[in-house]
Amino acid sequence: MEKRAALIWFRNDLRLHDNEVFLEASSKSSFIIPIFCFDPRYYAKNQYDFLNTNVIRAAFQLETVKALKEKLQSLGSDLITFVGYPEDIIPRIAQKYEVDEVYHHREVANRETTISEKVEEELWKSKINLKHIIGHTLYHKEDLPFPIRDIPNSFATFKKKIERESFVRRSADYPTNFVTAPHLEKTALPTLEELGYSKEEIQLVKNKFIEGGEDLALEMMQAVLDDPRGSEHDYTLLSPFIALGSLSPINLYHEIKKRENGKKNKRFDKIIDMLLWRDYFRFMLKKYPNVFFKEKGFKKEQIMSKNDQLLFDKWRFGETENDFVNQSMILLQKTGYLPYFARIIVSSFLVQEYNINWLKGAYWFEQNIFDYSPATNYGNWSHIAGVGTSEKDNTPIDWQKLINTHYPKGIQEPEDYWG
Repeated sequence: MEKRAALIWFRNDLRLHDNEVFLEASSKSSFIIPIFCFDPRYYAKNQYDFLNTNVIRAAFQLETVKALKEKLQSLGSDLITFVGYPEDIIPRIAQKYEVDEVYHHREVANRETTISEKVEEELWKSKINLKHIIGHTLYHKEDLPFPIRDIPNSFATFKKKIERESFVRRSADYPTNFVTAPHLEKTALPTLEELGYSKEEIQLVKNKFIEGGEDLALEMMQAVLDDPRGSEHDYTLLSPFIALGSLSPINLYHEIKKRENGKKNKRFDKIIDMLLWRDYFRFMLKKYPNVFFKEKGFKKEQIMSKNDQLLFDKWRFGETENDFVNQSMILLQKTGYLPYFARIIVSSFLVQEYNINWLKGAYWFEQNIFDYSPATNYGNWSHIAGVGTSEKDNTPIDWQKLINTHYPKGIQEPEDYWG
């Protein structure tokens, strides 16, 4: 057999279980080179002068990459890591190890797809192919009962048809017998300082117990599903791991079905609904590229909003006229965590009461929310602002009623349910 080398470019798929990219690359190649790039674009600031990733989420990402590196090392392999632009690093490493092909999971949001295109363009100069594998979603694109262009805009219709006419694939096999390229260079993980965070920012996470990685994700999944109490926190305790790909949504789905044993369970249904919304947002970005990143969203006309910095600052720093909104926004900035309905409440407050450009709120969430993923974050915000792709879900929400229903005693601190 001809010796073939494959480079595996990890991004938001930081696991070995149910990882089609790793499985295919390792099974079709004699040697693999696993790599992760800490792309400076993700630690820079955007047009609103907010960070794309705050120090809390960066610390979680570092721990997750570290866990994957240690897992690969325990299996006789390694994960080489670099700080820099993938379009500069990956072609250089591919040439160094005489790679035949580079494998990665295809993304859908604009920044991610642009980075892929840059990498592909640079690789092609050396006649190296970038192989895109479709993943990340619960339902595989190839198994949908309709082509992307015909996906129903209505979430309710999408859900009904997909659950009735499609299926969730089994998890991809755990990779075995893979061989890492000999003499793989040794690399060290960067520090938060090397990623560009100030000493003051790093101090914010110095005394926080932040862990990440595939093993913890699987433990958390078991703990959440085994907990007979259940709560709205079920999904948001798991979503940070799903966002970085240390937990597979397919694996989560099959664990739920195993426990249901053919019986309906409202609590588990809510978790699956969240996974379906996640799929819907990603597929909508395939159908309507970039739709969730425009202020007018799916609407034909621009919506009228204010750009009042004083009002926006009151909201983001928890200084509004509403105590619950204030508690929630302070919790978000302090921990990166916010329960599902609290997110709906604070987002609706900004849009309905202050009439601030919803994109600005979405960018603030991008900086701070612990489980950030582009399609879900901006997709949710667009519907709260009334410009989402699912018309029925553009209806304004009674945020005060949500407070009375879900938080009559106020919002909990994370330690109350993370212990």
